[in-house]
Amino acid sequence: MAGNGNRIREISMGRMETTKVDGDDMGLYVATPEGHGPFPAVAIMYHRGGIDAFTRDRADRLAREGYIAIAPDLFHRYPDVENPLERLDDLELEADITAAVTHVSAKPAFDGKLAIMGHCMGGRVAFLGASINPAFSAAVIYYGGNMFKVWGKGKTPPFQLLSGIRGPVIGFFGNDDKNPSPDDVTKIDAELTRLGKAHEFHRYDGAGHAFQNFVRPEQYREAAEKDSWARTIAFLKAALA
Repeated sequence: MAGNGNRIREISMGRMETTKVDGDDMGLYVATPEGHGPFPAVAIMYHRGGIDAFTRDRADRLAREGYIAIAPDLFHRYPDVENPLERLDDLELEADITAAVTHVSAKPAFDGKLAIMGHCMGGRVAFLGASINPAFSAAVIYYGGNMFKVWGKGKTPPFQLLSGIRGPVIGFFGNDDKNPSPDDVTKIDAELTRLGKAHEFHRYDGAGHAFQNFVRPEQYREAAEKDSWARTIAFLKAALA
């Protein structure tokens, strides 16, 4: 696994860029396809590992498939905090999402079609973004937990905002996961159905949380990773056509 990660980093298609949020700098990892475009885009809401080898790998892979991939640094307000995940605030996350949308929308190569994707905590943030920001026409959710909780000064948990989703959703979950648990996934699935939101959920036996993350071999599940990624690309090609 380590060798594969090194190879991916050597052929990285991305670079760090900077934008402003509430007067402060926020970094973004941006990977752009070769050529002049125009291209659709995917905003990546990262996992607790931040802009690490895994996040960069997902962005680079999307760029090779013809998408501008942009991963905002959601921890930018807390550079010196040991566990910034515990400090995240839903209202601040909404501002970060809006700033990322503004940043990618200003790129001449962007064709105006935008999806949001997230892993782990980013899956929750992706649900939040798809619900509150009309720029997103599709959402890809990987094992997003804590859907029934408010973070920071937020007033409404993402689960209660799902009616705001404007495009199709695809979700991937491990049946051995504890957060979200299979019961949590069933509840979210039922709510999207009740709301009439187009969605498809895929569940994997023998997989728990972070099954896509090759950086964590104890959690990585190759079969689930390959199947979910192939389905993700097919979904994006249809949703952002």
